[in-house]
Amino acid sequence: MLSVRPKIAELAFQVYGRSLHPELFVTLQSRTFTRGDYSAKVNITTAGHVVTWCYRGMTLTEVAASAQHPLPKKRRLLSCRLAGERQDRIKCTGGVTYKMNFHSETVDPQFFWNFQQEVLQDYSEHTMFQAFDASGRIALGALSYVNVELRNRSLSVQAFHTFPDDCAVVRTESRFALP
Repeated sequence: MLSVRPKIAELAFQVYGRSLHPELFVTLQSRTFTRGDYSAKVNITTAGHVVTWCYRGMTLTEVAASAQHPLPKKRRLLSCRLAGERQDRIKCTGGVTYKMNFHSETVDPQFFWNFQQEVLQDYSEHTMFQAFDASGRIALGALSYVNVELRNRSLSVQAFHTFPDDCAVVRTESRFALP
């Protein structure tokens, strides 16, 4: 299985008001989290992550993947390139809200190396981590780190994805909140 990450310029961030078929992604890790009336399935994929959040028959799916990846357009609520900075909010039926922000930047190689080392040491029961093979150009492989915070009325997901060939880091933060 290929476990080298695509280029950062190829990434897109999308949100759907439905679940997506699991065969659309190459999933490297998967965990399901449940708290009160909601559940979330978090997948680390070859290009980023997929979070599927469910609450009383409502489903929201967040995808960080390659823009070249063929994903459906049906019930897509948000779609943008995963570049620079962006924040957005979606108000759903029943008072449910979804908030997101992301930040993508190219950093100094020494900062990049230090950041990857720090990520390797930050691990808890609600953390997922995936190390990728090196691309061959640089000996250091990419990392994906996802931290999930469960609250009674909300779920927060913070993800970091690194891109060694570009010395780039993508940080996404999402919050699914009950009314």
